[in-house]
Amino acid sequence: MANGFLIDMDGVIYSGEKLIPGADKFISSLLENKIPFLFMTNNSQRTRRDVVNKLDGLGITVEESHVFTSAMATARFLARHKPKGTAYVLGEGGLLTSLHVNGISLVSQHPDFVVVGEGRNFTLEMVNQAVEMILGGAKFVATNLDPSPKKMGWSNLGIRSIVSMIEEATGRKAFSVGKPSPVMMREARKELGLTTAETTVIGDTMETDILGGLQMGYQTILTLTGVSKQEELGNYAFEPDIIVKSVGEINIKEIIKGNK
Repeated sequence: MANGFLIDMDGVIYSGEKLIPGADKFISSLLENKIPFLFMTNNSQRTRRDVVNKLDGLGITVEESHVFTSAMATARFLARHKPKGTAYVLGEGGLLTSLHVNGISLVSQHPDFVVVGEGRNFTLEMVNQAVEMILGGAKFVATNLDPSPKKMGWSNLGIRSIVSMIEEATGRKAFSVGKPSPVMMREARKELGLTTAETTVIGDTMETDILGGLQMGYQTILTLTGVSKQEELGNYAFEPDIIVKSVGEINIKEIIKGNK
């Protein structure tokens, strides 16, 4: 039986611009043992190449085929429901590229979809235009609903804050494609060609990676190097299958053995 991993990045592989100790050895082990894996990220700004370049700068060399983003999942979702559809986008490089690849045209009026992703170039005029389009009948889609980290010096509003503003102005709820949505979790698994029983999710956040994996029936591993902390785990009605201090502690052979 094949086994593979869906791996979050920020908080698992690196923190900001620093590699988390042991992460490079863990990925090297996956590559050496030909174990299938994807870096699965909710960040829709970066293209696959952007992600690969960032990891390379941290000492981890992988291929673009090892990367799966919420932008990719969103574009595929739109193309499946409206082939050759149109979209008005509040977003940047990774999202725009993925939409283009999947045959979704970018328009400035009468779109089938209004799509919101991460970005720093939004203007109030653009948000107002998005509101008008949704009220006019466009479907409202978000690449994810990640919150702001609420830290001093953070240069990027959490996408949830932008989406919430548009939801309040329109009275319409956005459909979110990214983690923990089953849409992205399922699409990533299919990208690896694995069954549910063969899939393990590694993440640092209970509300996205672990919840999403649990809902899909995947094995879940929580690392304590990111968002969720040990003392907070009792606040949840669910729990990960395995908890480790960092990804460097994961015993790949034991995980695969446990999945058989």
